[in-house]
Amino acid sequence: MKIGIASDHRGFPLKSKLINYLIKNNFEVIDFGTTSTAMVDYPEYAFKLGEAVARREIDFGIVTCGTGIGISIACNKVRGVRCAKVDNVKEAELTRRDNDANVLALNGSMPLYRAKDIVDVFFKTNFTGVDRYINRINQILEYENNSNLMLRIGKENKDQKSKYEQ
Repeated sequence: MKIGIASDHRGFPLKSKLINYLIKNNFEVIDFGTTSTAMVDYPEYAFKLGEAVARREIDFGIVTCGTGIGISIACNKVRGVRCAKVDNVKEAELTRRDNDANVLALNGSMPLYRAKDIVDVFFKTNFTGVDRYINRINQILEYENNSNLMLRIGKENKDQKSKYEQ
């Protein structure tokens, strides 16, 4: 299995330890950066990893930043990415089983033993393929593929302006 991994400066120490752990467990790992604890902005690394997931160049991704929240938000801006910020093994299981998440986001200050447990469960859990979950994922994909927020906002503004002109 090919795993992509990325972080910002605050997530770098955990990312480095997880790379070693993944390699020892026979995963192929691609590091999308950053390469140190020097301050960087997480969106750059989240987008690189997310695009690789979307292009199916990697099977799954792991991202980490100070809280795991910001980098997960950035990952989820990439069409086709379902990134879940996870804090425990139950959430890791459920996000794979029910949501078919393809990127795992972790808090950079999480203890390594907990991160390892979460990663293990995330990769060992398969998507169930239950109809209701497929339906929900398809709704997300349809929105991603067909929404054009700027057109909707423009139409709403035009409609609102028309109301005031009457």
